[in-house]
Amino acid sequence: MTAITDATSPHEVKGHPAVAPSIPDAPSQAVCRSCGTQGLLSLLDLGSQPLANRLRQAQDLTVEEPRVPLHLVLCARCSLVQIIDSVAPDLLFTDYPYFSSVIPSLVAHAKQTATRIVEQLGLDGASLAMEIASNDGYMLQHYRDAGVPVLGVDPARNIVAVAEARGIPTRCAFFGREVAAELVAEGHRPDVVHANNVLAHVPDLNGFVAGLAMLVGDHGRLVTESPYLKDLLDNLEFDTIYHEHLSYYSLTALDRLFTRHALVIEEVEHLSIHGGTLRLTVSSQDVGTRGATVLELLAEEQRWGVDHPETYARFGDRVGALREELTDLLDGLLADGASIAAYGASAKGSTLLNTFGIGRERLRYIADASPHKQGLFAPGTGLEIVPPTRLIEDGIDYVLLLAWNFADEILAQQHAYRESGGRFIVPVPAPRVVDG
Repeated sequence: MTAITDATSPHEVKGHPAVAPSIPDAPSQAVCRSCGTQGLLSLLDLGSQPLANRLRQAQDLTVEEPRVPLHLVLCARCSLVQIIDSVAPDLLFTDYPYFSSVIPSLVAHAKQTATRIVEQLGLDGASLAMEIASNDGYMLQHYRDAGVPVLGVDPARNIVAVAEARGIPTRCAFFGREVAAELVAEGHRPDVVHANNVLAHVPDLNGFVAGLAMLVGDHGRLVTESPYLKDLLDNLEFDTIYHEHLSYYSLTALDRLFTRHALVIEEVEHLSIHGGTLRLTVSSQDVGTRGATVLELLAEEQRWGVDHPETYARFGDRVGALREELTDLLDGLLADGASIAAYGASAKGSTLLNTFGIGRERLRYIADASPHKQGLFAPGTGLEIVPPTRLIEDGIDYVLLLAWNFADEILAQQHAYRESGGRFIVPVPAPRVVDG
């Protein structure tokens, strides 16, 4: 989802530099963006990378791209895993290429969530549903269709225009304390506030959560979804590390963050979407208490060592091994005369390709179903983004599935390509070829 924040970290990278600032001499110079602790522990250094969603026009290919360090660290005090450097939000999100409604399974997930909450909370025409990082209205449209008034907040001008055209009132703004205070002063008292896949994007975590607490008050509920750190570690989802994703959450880190702002996590659910996600139901400490699901998962995280550096020690080595496995597979196929393309011009795809050095010497192009991306070029690699119909037209033998988090949906959509003999390669947690 689109990131929403009204402040940036001390390591913010501003403007459009040709060369990014260097990584600090030691991670100990960094400060935890949640609890303020110094002395963070290095987990994985992916070097300087291009901005993952900064798709380029053909005329831009001769211009050097901005590159920013991508260095993953751990705060042993609050257990937040995070990257050190953050890019100015207006550089990342003012004009954003990610439209949630392009992904049918995501829309279906949103509808299921909204339908359940309308029933659970008894929402009606006198209620209000809000979403922070509301994108193109993929979630709020379901509340509107159920007769519940809605209001979105999103900073991407191009996406807000689409949402408004679809009948979803949307405030174009970076959310934080100030915007929350304005909304409250205007009389907005939401019964439910969604913040899906946005907490990862926020440099000023405390300002953002303070704003959520203002909206929720003692009357509302916050429902938030964030990719789960344990799944990232277990399934080697290193490609979900990119500059928009500043933070990588365990329940422990989220619990400590919300507690700091007098909020309590009442319920937690572990979902499969996006490669593994935690969905939290949160309220003011004045009206809610931790439920059994929360206590159970917090205890489980202590058992697997959420606070201990040893838990994360082999992650970097496993990424290096995966690079060898995947590039050996691709090179072997090419040596046999096979043609290879990729599918999904996703941010995670940018991290994988640029980290592993996979570009035009191995891949023909990247196919993507989003018309907003077609005709553009991927960051770093310069691979052209084309419609999926090209896969059959060009007789591509293998397709590297970069958007593996939607593998089932994409494999079903591309049944004609697979029936023609085409095969997909799913890269994580270990490369595997999916036959037709």
